[in-house]
Amino acid sequence: MKQTIISMALALATLNCSGQSDTRSDFGAGNVMVSIEQGDAWLHDFPLFWFIKKKNAPQIAIWTEDLDGNFLFTIYVSEKLAKQSWMAAGGNRRKESLPCWSFAQGRQYADGLYLPTKDEPLPDAVTGATPKGSFTANARMGEDIKQFIVKCEFNHSVNFNAYYPKDAKEGDSNYSGGKMGSGQPAIVYQVVVDLTNGQKEFGGELIGHSSPDGSDGRIYSDISRLTTALNIVGGVTVYINQ
Repeated sequence: MKQTIISMALALATLNCSGQSDTRSDFGAGNVMVSIEQGDAWLHDFPLFWFIKKKNAPQIAIWTEDLDGNFLFTIYVSEKLAKQSWMAAGGNRRKESLPCWSFAQGRQYADGLYLPTKDEPLPDAVTGATPKGSFTANARMGEDIKQFIVKCEFNHSVNFNAYYPKDAKEGDSNYSGGKMGSGQPAIVYQVVVDLTNGQKEFGGELIGHSSPDGSDGRIYSDISRLTTALNIVGGVTVYINQ
């Protein structure tokens, strides 16, 4: 039994180490490129069992809106949410993972949640395994769209801190899905793009965090209670390829 446990631990360690180089450098095609720079907390320890942990990259959603905040289309959503392939979620659909995107896209599914299901996943064209480091995602904007917003949402599972603990109770302001939930809520970046002045590069800014428990699609500007979540991303930049 002891030998089996050691062998499993070594196998998982090898998997995690080899996964660090599995960085997805490009996703999709188009005239707009969204560049995501990894931060110091891009990879996060996810507990499997006993002392064994796996280095997980964050869950990510990237989408576009018009200047009035109306949803246009999704560029990319990481696979676990897009196809509901969560590990050890205990039946939790993880509505607290990426609620800003979930509500923005506006489609409500049979169970009342604004989340894809296993029976109705997002198409492969806009989803994929989460990159293990910095990456780019591309989109094709219509020629008639000259001003728009790119939003990016990032979240780790079980990323608890003193204010967002695993034992917070449902209904509390700091509840974030329980012991296998998010912990700290998702962070949201925004890039305002204006194609009317010939500019080719636009920097993003952190504008707040999503609903901790995923009950709404609002963005909360107070990030004073976040710690490691603030270091998931090093920066977001949009480049124009036309």
